[in-house]
Amino acid sequence: MQCHPRRGQGRLWIVSLGPGAADYLTPRAAEALRQAQVVVGYKTYLDLIEPLLHGKTVLASGMRKEIERCRKAVERALKGDGVALVSGGDAGIYGMAGLVFDVCQSLGVAVCDGLAQGDDAGEALPIEVIPGVAAFNAAASLLGAPLMHDFASISLSDHLTPWTVIEKRLMAAAEADFVIALYNPRSASRPDVLDRARSVLLRYRSGETPVGVVHRAMRAGQRHWVTTLKDLVGSNVDMQTVILVGNSQTYLWSGWMITPRGYLQKYTL
Repeated sequence: MQCHPRRGQGRLWIVSLGPGAADYLTPRAAEALRQAQVVVGYKTYLDLIEPLLHGKTVLASGMRKEIERCRKAVERALKGDGVALVSGGDAGIYGMAGLVFDVCQSLGVAVCDGLAQGDDAGEALPIEVIPGVAAFNAAASLLGAPLMHDFASISLSDHLTPWTVIEKRLMAAAEADFVIALYNPRSASRPDVLDRARSVLLRYRSGETPVGVVHRAMRAGQRHWVTTLKDLVGSNVDMQTVILVGNSQTYLWSGWMITPRGYLQKYTL
């Protein structure tokens, strides 16, 4: 489907920043930031790309201001600016991409694929979602190969999702023997949520199940370690930590956490 923007209208890039280090920002994301006149984002993420913001209008805001950021980005694009709305990790995984579409729909803003533009005048706002390295990708790379087989990603934050729903998802993923990536495992207002999640998982998993813990992957202050499900504690993790819980086949070898894909059951080395 071609995209026909209104004359004088800008465009909106939803830019995934990856885990944070400049080395892991994709070339396409860097190019969108270069082209944008306006950059909108959470202040902590904007600080990570400060060298790329020279000469641009920067609209920064804090936690719990996601809707405000999306509205500002859409409004500036409708006024004719090229706008980059930045999001940590991958914008389509617990990021800003979905909320942008929610906001446009609620405001009655017509949107189209920014990668498929035509030449005719129209009314649609071109949007391009630029993918990035997700937090669980970065975390997995530091631990070895824990996501080699099927896995599920579950956020433990009950800010937008009731705990009853989170608990059901934990039970379903654990019973199905998925490797499980846990986001948002602890905050000041939820100091016990990881302990509650661990209790749920222990109904279905051995206490000896390998667990990888990664804090601030690919950023200053990075730390990672491996433990077991029975020894996993919430006191040394926070919102910048991703936890990977192995399945029944995951094992540790030479300090690495590995989930077999199944090759050795089918082929001979």
